[in-house]
Amino acid sequence: MKRILVIFLLITGAYIGWNYLFDGSGVNFAQAEDAVKVTNQTKNISIDISSVETMIVPEDRDDVRAELKGKGTVKVAGHGDDIEVTVKRKGFFWFNWFEMDQTTLTVYIPEDYEKNMAIELGSGEAIFKGHSADSPMILKELTVDIGSGRMVLENLDVETFKHQSSSGEVEINSLAAGSGSFEVSSGSVNVKNYSGKLDADISSGELEIQMDALRDDVNLNVSSGNIELDLPDDADFTLNGKVSSGDISSDFPLENKEESDNRLRGKYGSGKYEINADVSSGDININ
Repeated sequence: MKRILVIFLLITGAYIGWNYLFDGSGVNFAQAEDAVKVTNQTKNISIDISSVETMIVPEDRDDVRAELKGKGTVKVAGHGDDIEVTVKRKGFFWFNWFEMDQTTLTVYIPEDYEKNMAIELGSGEAIFKGHSADSPMILKELTVDIGSGRMVLENLDVETFKHQSSSGEVEINSLAAGSGSFEVSSGSVNVKNYSGKLDADISSGELEIQMDALRDDVNLNVSSGNIELDLPDDADFTLNGKVSSGDISSDFPLENKEESDNRLRGKYGSGKYEINADVSSGDININ
C-alpha cells in the first residue's frame, strides 16, 4: 500500500513539475488569449466549450476576443464567413480535484453584431446576456446545443431561436423570437418573459415557459416528461389537445369545451392562435 502511495505521489509531482517547466504556468495560472476581426463577410460566430466556466460579453468592439484563465489554450479562428472559438484543456481529468480547477473563459463579441451565433456546451457553465431587456442583444439566428452543465441566456432578440439539450439545466429570461424551437431529451429548461412562435418537443425532462404575450401559434409535443405553459390573462387561443397516455390540463375557462380521456378542446378569448398539444406520455399544463 505504501509503495502504491509513493508511486502516486511521484506521478503527481512529475505532472506538476511538467506543467511548471514546459507549460510555464504551474497550477491554474495560465493565461491565453486570441482574437479575430469581424468583417462584413462574417455571418456566424461559433463557440464550442466544455468543462469551462464561460461568459459571453457583448461590448463596443469590432472583433471577437477570447481570454482564458486557467489550464488550457483558446483559439479564435476565421474560416470563410465563420469565426470559431474553441478551447482545449491540458492535463488529465483525474488530477482536477488536486488542482482545484477554476479555469474560466471570457468571450467578447461586438454588441452591434446582428447575424448568426451558435453555442455548443459539452459541460461546465455558459452565461450570455444582452445589456438589458430594453437594450437586448439582437441576432438573426441563435442556436444552442447543450450536452450537460448549465446555461443562462438573458436579454436577447432573435429572428430564429433553436435549442437542443440532452441533459443539464437551462435558464432563459427575456427572449423575444420570431420563432423558437425547444428540443429537450433530458434535464430542465426554465424560460421567463418569452414572446414569439413556439415549438417544443420533450422526450424526457421538463420545460417551464412563461410567455409575456401570445403572438403566434404554439405546438407542444411530449413523449415523456412535463411542460408548464404560463400564458398572459389576455391571451386569445384555441386549444387542440390529444392524449394517448398522460394528461393535458388548462386553468383557463374554455368556451365550447370538449373533454374526454384522450382529447381536450376549447377556445379562450377570440381563439386567434392555435395551441396544439400532443401527449403520448407525461403532462402538459396550461395556466
